[in-house]
Amino acid sequence: MAEKVNALIFEGGNPVSSIEKLMARVRYAILLDNIIKIKKVREIDKVFLCTNYPELALEAASLGVEVIQTSTEGFHFGKTLQGIINDYSLDNVFYVGGASVPLIQPEEMSRICKILMSRSPVLLSNNSQSADLVAFRPAYLINQINLPSMDNMLANILRDDAGFELELMPMSLGISFDLDTPTDILVLAVSSFAGERTREEINKLDLDLDRLLRAKKVMAGYYEDIILMGRVGAPIIAHINTNLKCRLRIFSEERGMKALGRLDQGEVAAMMGYFMEEVGINKFFRYMERVAACAFIDSRVLFAHYKYNFSEKERFYSDLGRYQDLKNPFLREFTRKSVESQIPVVLGGHSLISGGLWALSEEINKETFR
Repeated sequence: MAEKVNALIFEGGNPVSSIEKLMARVRYAILLDNIIKIKKVREIDKVFLCTNYPELALEAASLGVEVIQTSTEGFHFGKTLQGIINDYSLDNVFYVGGASVPLIQPEEMSRICKILMSRSPVLLSNNSQSADLVAFRPAYLINQINLPSMDNMLANILRDDAGFELELMPMSLGISFDLDTPTDILVLAVSSFAGERTREEINKLDLDLDRLLRAKKVMAGYYEDIILMGRVGAPIIAHINTNLKCRLRIFSEERGMKALGRLDQGEVAAMMGYFMEEVGINKFFRYMERVAACAFIDSRVLFAHYKYNFSEKERFYSDLGRYQDLKNPFLREFTRKSVESQIPVVLGGHSLISGGLWALSEEINKETFR
């Protein structure tokens, strides 16, 4: 067996608006819950946290974490990761993106670590297109790649530049559920899944859960039609078909649009975007009402199709249905129509139509067989 694994967690940012600060507080709680779980994994030696948040750094240090403080000014993900690996002569690396896997369990992390320790070279990730959980060995091969500016490009670049064979981690609730948007917080709020600190933080929030609860009721029904729109992958389709009695109407487009550079290069094009251009926002939602009982929409694909570069604040307000707080005419109208739709329409990012739906399905199964 090789030496033990080292866990590297990156969490940072510059939250300004109230909604961004709300997200940051929940992410803090998730990260601290995850640190406690990581410390239970016998195969993990040291835990590193790279962050620009002083308060989070102090709390993590009190849990026995090696903290590396950074600044948002001039920060580069790949260069920072490379520096830590080289400075500490790390060989087995388990990278976790902030609050990306709030529901992962110690047993899952242990299985991943055992694979890392048993053979080399090895590269594991939780997503073939845009990973935020990456385990690899030998770590020094990071010196042979074009260092990525974002973590979701790491696995693909290690594969393409360093000659690794990319293996996908076995899909599960813990591996697939991410927390990227306020919608993911809503999913946790209507489920029994969450760590102690995370649950305490969510319970402090004044959240409107109505649309999500209505959509969850549809999912639990008997062969209702459900629209999934955006970067929908095969694993969630299979999981829903296996565990729920529903009919899926799927419009899967632009998977990997970030990791493949299509978003940055303005190349995103969506059939549903062209359809909305033809019929308008109002009819877009009216037609959905005619064919389905609820809809889950990864709105980022539509925004990118229209070449809108909305801020996090704008996207988050849209996710929560707060159209009154939006100034952009398109975003305000799109969000308003989603709220006023006759069927529950849930907006979010990629995490909604992957891990979010996985979590809702698991919760429905728990309630059914309780």
